[in-house]
Amino acid sequence: MASGIEELVGMLQDTVESAWKLPFGSDKCLVERSKMLDLIDEIRVNLPKDLEQARGIIESRTEIIAQAKREAEAIKRAAEDRARQLVSEEEVMIIARQKASELTMMADTKSKEVRRVANEYVDDVLRRLEDVMTEALDETRKSRQQFKALSTRQD
Repeated sequence: MASGIEELVGMLQDTVESAWKLPFGSDKCLVERSKMLDLIDEIRVNLPKDLEQARGIIESRTEIIAQAKREAEAIKRAAEDRARQLVSEEEVMIIARQKASELTMMADTKSKEVRRVANEYVDDVLRRLEDVMTEALDETRKSRQQFKALSTRQD
């Protein structure tokens, strides 16, 4: 039917917005119960997919950080190996240590930057997911309240 939570929430909103308004109640409308329940069921079905996607993003973030650490270690080992090869001359050895230190700092800086970017990305995705889920929950609560109001009037 629909491809994602946002589209389903949009359909839910369109249904409510296009519903017949009740006389003397501009905030109340009449919606097709089965249609609304179908949309809510679709949201429930799609919700685990979005949560699974968020988990995948978190796993990707973890892998990016691990890869950055591995790269940093490899750079550090390469710099240390190169420094050991140049032990014979004092001046060359000093330069090698400086370069190894610079490479280590660069690797640490890169690792921190990758971690920061990954954290920001995951935070942004989770924030957007939270917004969508909150919006869907709010819409569902509004619809439920409207259904309750209609059913108590009809009883």
